[in-house]
Amino acid sequence: MANRPPLEFHVPEPPARPGQSASFSHLVVPEAGLVRRPDALASAAEMRDLPFELIRVLDGEGRAVGPWDPHLAPEFLRRGLRAMLLTRVFDDRLFRVHRQGKTSFYMKSTGEEAIGAAQSLVLEPQDMCFPTYRVMSWLHARGYPLVDMVHQIFSNARDPLRGRQLPILFSARDYGFYSLSGNLGTRYGHAVGWAMASAYRQTDSLALAYTGEGSTAEGDFHESLTFASVYRAPAILCITNNQWAISSFAGLAGTRDSTFAARAIGYGLPGLRVDGNDFLAVASATRWAAERARANKGATLIEFFTYRAAGHSTSDDPTRYRPGDEAEHWPLGDPIERLKQHLIALDEWDEDRHAALTSELEAEVRAALREGEAIGTLGRSKPPLSEMFEGVFAEPDWRLIEQRVEAGA
Repeated sequence: MANRPPLEFHVPEPPARPGQSASFSHLVVPEAGLVRRPDALASAAEMRDLPFELIRVLDGEGRAVGPWDPHLAPEFLRRGLRAMLLTRVFDDRLFRVHRQGKTSFYMKSTGEEAIGAAQSLVLEPQDMCFPTYRVMSWLHARGYPLVDMVHQIFSNARDPLRGRQLPILFSARDYGFYSLSGNLGTRYGHAVGWAMASAYRQTDSLALAYTGEGSTAEGDFHESLTFASVYRAPAILCITNNQWAISSFAGLAGTRDSTFAARAIGYGLPGLRVDGNDFLAVASATRWAAERARANKGATLIEFFTYRAAGHSTSDDPTRYRPGDEAEHWPLGDPIERLKQHLIALDEWDEDRHAALTSELEAEVRAALREGEAIGTLGRSKPPLSEMFEGVFAEPDWRLIEQRVEAGA
């Protein structure tokens, strides 16, 4: 016993910290088109290798290759590009608006736009998305009014949520967008329950849920996978692995020696690991999982491997915990540029059309901002005080009635 080494407490460390050279040399990025595509209706036991692969469709020249190529029509691709580009333009403008003091909070989706846009376009109107705060492209892909987004972010008198949510925590039932929560893990359980109810009622509606890689360490995640597995819930459960959970890197959630997708294996679910910056790969994997769910084969766990290029929020300074130029070294590139390159390779797009679309979207965002600012920005306009007392109880009790009278609402 005297010769045994002392035990050591292990704390994972990211590859680089501020002041060091950014490096993703620890990542293995395979060539596009190499991963096999099993029958969507096959048993989960037949695909236990997939969580350790990385499904990619777009190669370095912008060509779609391999068995996961979804063969999407050019018009579908252009719709996806528009939604992604609108998300980027909207984010950049509203970030500046926050810096001008016109709203209290904002979170950008930079680098992750392909995920929400592709899934929004692939899934059907009756399906419900249980989102995180970086899938705004879902709403843009479905044509949610920009001015309503602006009103909600300003929390003004036209806020469609009547001041009951933080800025950018949208809720849009008619667009298949469940109420957003800052506590990401909570929505996994809601989604699985919603999917179970859909199956119980024998409808044709799927649930799509997102969580961040950090939230996979929470109990909500594991409880949800148990229910999804046992009851074969028609759900697509997504993990957005963008490498950083606020200032904590992905390794603290426990994937240095495995993948997040591999967590499906212990629950008897199929797991896919997908290039989240590849619009075609996201669309193809989602379509595959939806086919499986609609055939009563149950849920699929999908890890989208991507990168949060911006800060966690306007309250965050990423240069304090990672190299300032780290985003420039991310090996999977920019999802917008990659889809643009693919469309150009198909002779269905060009730089002039891209510049024209960018200008068009910038004008749309400016117009929505002008309309929102005319109603009022942070603190200059608010929903009626009476909204505090509405929708709380079906039958208000005497205390609520007294409080409302005292407030003059």
